[in-house]
Amino acid sequence: MTDAVLAEYVRDGVVESVHRGYLLALNADGSINLSLGSSEQLIFPRSCVKSIQGAAMVRAGLKLEPRLLALGCSSHSGTAEHLSAVREILSLAHLDESALQCMLDKPLGDEERRAWADKAPTRIAMNCSGKHAAMLLTCVTNGWPIANYLDPAHPLQVAIKSELEALAGESITLTSTDGCGAPLFLLSVTGLAHAVRGITISSDPVHVSVLSASRTYPQMVAGKGRLTTQMMEAVPGLYMKDGAEAVEVASMPDGRTLVFKVSDGSLRPFRVLVHAGLKRLGIDSPYEAENVLGGDRVIGAIRATF
Repeated sequence: MTDAVLAEYVRDGVVESVHRGYLLALNADGSINLSLGSSEQLIFPRSCVKSIQGAAMVRAGLKLEPRLLALGCSSHSGTAEHLSAVREILSLAHLDESALQCMLDKPLGDEERRAWADKAPTRIAMNCSGKHAAMLLTCVTNGWPIANYLDPAHPLQVAIKSELEALAGESITLTSTDGCGAPLFLLSVTGLAHAVRGITISSDPVHVSVLSASRTYPQMVAGKGRLTTQMMEAVPGLYMKDGAEAVEVASMPDGRTLVFKVSDGSLRPFRVLVHAGLKRLGIDSPYEAENVLGGDRVIGAIRATF
């Protein structure tokens, strides 16, 4: 499958570097507005499908107030507020953080990681701990075992896979492991776009509750200074979620949807790609180009190619 140049790093008018990848923008009716690179390329969507994981948990009986549900669908920065909210979810299951099976890590947010300093990494500080706490509460609610809640054959993970397949309109052909230890499902770019558009326009109360929670509490989905939070705060109705290795999804309530994956895994062109992709769909965002500085002089920019 062939990727395409999505963004350029320009210095004094010279294209110094390029970022290749795959991008698909869908109109409100689901028709293709723009496709760059092969839309049938199979990718790991990483954390971009956390709302769908959350929906599967709610469908299985998870009950959380919107603030905590947003955290359950998050890649949080690791603020004190985030960690306290993870403990709230665990307490509803009568568990503590020792039950978490996500990876040991320091906070994801730059400011939060600096404040963490040389303290040892913990599971609760890991950016997926909210999702893992929600998974544990879902298991306890259903009387499912918690010792193996990350096993792809566990009823929780089977339910998540089924929810994703139904929204994507395609079968999962490969299950891997995400950075947090949870099962990770391979999807085409088209399948991911259809899944995100599907959950966004759905009238299913489960889907509505998850998307509403994330839009209402964008600071819980990511954190201060993070693009996901900034964009959902700036653009009314927007749902957005990023994933590791440079995957991004964004959608509006009317069905307009943007999905992209940067081939080299770089986050550098994210802001300009989000701006350009949303602009293509008629959605204004606060970002356009990021300047390249040479000392105190602007000598170029990172720019989208479309």
